[in-house]
Amino acid sequence: MPIASLHRGAVLLARGDRRVVDEVSGLADDSTGRACSARTRFQIASISKNMAAAAVLLLAERGRLDVADPIDRWVPHCPPAWRPITLHHLLTHTSGLGHWEEYAQLDLAAAIDPDELLARFRALAPLFAPGAGWHYSSPGYVLLARAVERAADRPYRDFLAEEIFAPLGLTGSFAGSGVGREHVATGHVAGRAVGSWDLDTVSMGAGDVWCTAEDLLSWLDGLRDARLLGAASVARMVTPHAPTGTGQAYGYGCFVGPLGAEPAIHHSGQNAGFQSYVAWQPDRDRRLVLLTNEEELDGTLVARFLAVD
Repeated sequence: MPIASLHRGAVLLARGDRRVVDEVSGLADDSTGRACSARTRFQIASISKNMAAAAVLLLAERGRLDVADPIDRWVPHCPPAWRPITLHHLLTHTSGLGHWEEYAQLDLAAAIDPDELLARFRALAPLFAPGAGWHYSSPGYVLLARAVERAADRPYRDFLAEEIFAPLGLTGSFAGSGVGREHVATGHVAGRAVGSWDLDTVSMGAGDVWCTAEDLLSWLDGLRDARLLGAASVARMVTPHAPTGTGQAYGYGCFVGPLGAEPAIHHSGQNAGFQSYVAWQPDRDRRLVLLTNEEELDGTLVARFLAVD
């Protein structure tokens, strides 16, 4: 199946051990004419929440933290309204914290001191009491990354590199800024290159990971085969903890619900100039990875690829 409608990027579709689709298209960087290839690293945007949730669960397996911990155990100077919020609430977007649109004065592309970022988050009152509703919150995942740093006693990006990527052999993956890295794609909107969001602080834990398509498929396979997390932790991750009001539910770092008529675990992502999508359909052992450095993804592509047999 050609991917002519994908202007630039990479698609992998696997069923069992068979690659049904494995294609790359377009330019990674228009200014140099460098083509996308199997080694091209794309921002996976909010799919990074998969890895943040796995980091929390891995530390929980080691007894370093618990998803029932209140956030103020791990993040200093929490306002009183945050004290009932637990890591579970943050993982499931049931904390009541806002998403980026609620922080209108925050520039997602500008570097900011980590303490100043937390001060911006603290200044906004929760939208509802913890557990009383569902509201997608990337800032909640930034707080989870802070909790991982405290519990692991090392920078979040280092924890991902050493404890998430390395054990799964994800040699093309990293978290944080792509400046100075090889084989990184440049993001585009309407065919024009755009600057990246800040991935070191503002989007840490929420949208900071870069992957090749091959690595992202290996990530899904690692979850499927419980090669990083134990089976109980994987089951906890893909449990539909919180209804989203759209026929889907949210687990830990992933959406859980039907795609077409089949149960699926999935997530999309969108950063400046990048879009991404992953899906795992356990009943037929299908895994889809779609990465593009063009922020105008055809909304029908996911359905088209999932229809391929």
